[in-house]
Amino acid sequence: MQLTTVEAQAIVEERVVYFERGGPQNTQATLRLARERAEQLGIEHVVLPTNTGQTAVEAAEVFAGSRVKLIAVTLHAGRWAVYTPPHPEKLSAARDAGVQIITATHALMGNVERAIRDRFGGLPPVELISYVLYLFSQGTKVAVEVAVMAADAGAIPVDREVIAMGGTGRGVDTALVLKPSFSSTFFDLKVREILCKPR
Repeated sequence: MQLTTVEAQAIVEERVVYFERGGPQNTQATLRLARERAEQLGIEHVVLPTNTGQTAVEAAEVFAGSRVKLIAVTLHAGRWAVYTPPHPEKLSAARDAGVQIITATHALMGNVERAIRDRFGGLPPVELISYVLYLFSQGTKVAVEVAVMAADAGAIPVDREVIAMGGTGRGVDTALVLKPSFSSTFFDLKVREILCKPR
């Protein structure tokens, strides 16, 4: 198909990496893809999830020498008994490497609305948003969620693009370029690019 000059100028081609399956085995590749794209776009903030602190440590190693500020978001303390709690030594190592660690209420799942659902039933609207994001991948939902949590904490700007990562279980396997928003203005959030995700 022959494109007109105007159509050709409106098209941007970028590489998207699709992993055969989700999981922590994709962490190093995801981190490297995120660093590469951050450098190409001049992005200064990268946000990622970390349960124990291991992913934050790995991110610090991959981003060493860059001017990117890394923000790692842990599960909120009320979920530590269900999942893995943070490991103090790993978090300390990440902090020593310059990673900002945030522990906050989950923006999409695991907050007051979940308590209402657990007590009284029904599906809260915010969980419906989560399940729609799960249609893309678990990491997509997590990436959006940690970006909102970091914005609410004042750790990332909402007027500039950032890279947000998420994963399936542990590690990271999804990376997005997005314009973040606060939870109170959630629908201002815009996903600009998918760098990688599981198929």
